[in-house]
Amino acid sequence: MAKKRILFICTANAARSQMAEGLLRARYGNRYEVYSAGTRQSKVSTRAIAVMQEIGIDISHHRSKTIDEVSGTPFDLAVTLCDNAHAICPVVHNATKTIHRGFTDPHLTPGTNEEILNGYRCVRDEIAAWIDTTFGTAGIY
Repeated sequence: MAKKRILFICTANAARSQMAEGLLRARYGNRYEVYSAGTRQSKVSTRAIAVMQEIGIDISHHRSKTIDEVSGTPFDLAVTLCDNAHAICPVVHNATKTIHRGFTDPHLTPGTNEEILNGYRCVRDEIAAWIDTTFGTAGIY
């Protein structure tokens, strides 16, 4: 059976979509081919890389991509992970289905570096729980 192709989208493809891509690939990569992109290109957040390394997932080799870079790839599901991406891409035309599941932008966490990292950890853990529920063994997709 062919793997389903999943695309995660956020504004800059820097944190949320990168973490989602890494989490889904690490946990359920035997069933899903996973991609991520942004409505604009940036760079992968060093804090996102750090908090993913804390749980044994290496996304340091990832790079930020735009939605245009993956426009030629058909997807079974596209997921917008922030309200801005959802407003720009309410429907991803090369995806069979597009859904929205927004998560807080960890980059906007105020405070010290450790407090900001805690914001990234919180978002990482929220995405992980949602991925387990949505794509795990008893998942809905």
